[in-house]
Amino acid sequence: MTSISPCLWFDDQLEEAAAFYTSIFPNSSVGHLARYPDVGPGEPGTVMAGEFTLDGTTFRAINGGPMFTFSEAVSFSISCRDQAEVDHYWDALVAGGQESQCGWLKDRFGLSWQIVPTRLHELLSDPDPTRANAAQQAMLGMQRIVIADLEAAADAAAAA
Repeated sequence: MTSISPCLWFDDQLEEAAAFYTSIFPNSSVGHLARYPDVGPGEPGTVMAGEFTLDGTTFRAINGGPMFTFSEAVSFSISCRDQAEVDHYWDALVAGGQESQCGWLKDRFGLSWQIVPTRLHELLSDPDPTRANAAQQAMLGMQRIVIADLEAAADAAAAA
């Protein structure tokens, strides 16, 4: 059976990143970490490659050096059922990283994440285009998505 897994390229923080991510997501664990032997090419005992599982999804990773870095061209999207879940993932992942806009952030390793409440998709798909547009405009002005503010914008537009 064919399977597809993301493979992440870290400079030398794979082990730290795996511990960080698995502490945030439920049903997560660090799998096998292959270490450099005494003959190199890396520092003996340091992690060369490995894998970790985040809520059932396996990620492979390597410590490949500084020549490649993450960009927003690839991100991981987390669908959240409520504001508490949005806040949990936002606060945990942005720690040491940086906020962006529209629910995007970069974690401390430079990896981009989208923290998106399912309610946003519902509002953007509202059959009333006035409500959908108002929700989209509200989202465009946010960093962290705040569901109550999206709903308030949609309701105010519908009432106008």
